[in-house]
Amino acid sequence: MVARIARKLGKEWFLVGMITAVVLASLFPGFGAAGGAMHADVASDTGIFLVFLFHGMALSTQSLRLGMARWKLHLVVQTLTFLIFPLLWFPFRLAFSGIIPDGLMLGFLYLCALPSTISSSVAMTAIAKGNVPAAIFNATLSSLLGIFLTPAIVSLASGLEGGGGLSLGKAVLNIAVLLLLPFVLGQLLRPLCGKVMSRYKKQINTFDKLVILMLVYGSFCDSVKSGLWTNNGFGVIGLTLGGAAVFLAMALFVSSRVSAWLGFSTEDRITAIFCGSKKTLASGVPMARLLFGAHPALGLIVLPIMFYHQLQLFVCSILAGRFASRFDKPEAVTAPAVHSAQASHLVPVQVRVGR
Repeated sequence: MVARIARKLGKEWFLVGMITAVVLASLFPGFGAAGGAMHADVASDTGIFLVFLFHGMALSTQSLRLGMARWKLHLVVQTLTFLIFPLLWFPFRLAFSGIIPDGLMLGFLYLCALPSTISSSVAMTAIAKGNVPAAIFNATLSSLLGIFLTPAIVSLASGLEGGGGLSLGKAVLNIAVLLLLPFVLGQLLRPLCGKVMSRYKKQINTFDKLVILMLVYGSFCDSVKSGLWTNNGFGVIGLTLGGAAVFLAMALFVSSRVSAWLGFSTEDRITAIFCGSKKTLASGVPMARLLFGAHPALGLIVLPIMFYHQLQLFVCSILAGRFASRFDKPEAVTAPAVHSAQASHLVPVQVRVGR
C-alpha cells in the first residue's frame, strides 16, 4: 500500500512539488522573498533565461514548416487564445466581482491573456490523432505572440500602465530580453547543439519544472509576507478552482463550436480545441514575475494558472482518449472528415505532458 502511494506520488512529483512550494512559502516566507537569502530575483532571471534557451535549442524548425499551410486553422487558434479568451473575462468579472478578491480577479485576467502551452497541446493533439504539425506551429506561434500580446491585453483590460505596476513598454522589453532573446539564441545554436539537446529532453523537461517550482515558491513568499493568507483565508482556493473550471469549460465549448461551424476536418478541429483552450504554466509563471514585479498580490495572480494547468491536463487527457477511440473504430476510416491529405499530418511526435 505504502509502495503504491510512493509510486503514485513519484509520477505526480510536479503537482506535489507545487503544493510543497506553497506550503514552504507559507511557513518560511523570508527566505525566498525579495531581499531574502535566496536572492530570488537573480535566481529567477537566470532560470527563466536558461529554460527558454534550452527550448530554443530543442525545437525543430522543420516541424514548424510542415504546419504553416493551414492558415485558417492558425487564425482561429490565435483568435481564440488572444481575443475570445480575454473577452470571456469581462462577463466573468461582472458576475463574480463582489465575491472574488481584486488580486485573484487580476490573476484570472492574466490567465485569459496567456498564450497556449506547447508540449501538452502537441501531446494531446497527437494522442487524439489530430493535425500534429499544425499544433506545433500554432503552439509555438502563440508563445512568441504572447511575449507582446499578453502584457498589452493585461495593460488594456486592467489599466496596468500608470497604475503602479510596470509600464507596458518596460514590461514587453523585460519579457523579450528574458524569453524571446534566449529562444532566438537557442534556435541559432540548434545546428551545433540540437542533437545533444535531443538526447537530454527528459533532463531539460525536469529542469523546466524545477525552475517553475522555484518561481512559484518565490512568488508566494512575497505574497505571504504581504498578507496573502491573513487577508484572504483559504477560501481563495475554492474560488480559484471554481473559476478555473468555468474558464476551461467555456474555452472547450467555444473552440469546439467555432471549429465545427467553420467546417474543419476532424484532425483540424482536434487541433483547434486543444491549442485554443490551453494556457501555459511554463511561460505564465516567469512572465508574471516579469510583468507584475513586486506586486503584493503576485501569489494570488499566479494561482489561477496553477489550477487551470492541472485541470486542463486532466480534462483534455480524457477528451484526447475519446477522440482517439473514434479513429480506432472501423467506420472512422471511411468517414468524410478523414482525408488522405490529412493523414500525412499524423506524424509521431515524442513530447511530454507537463507544461
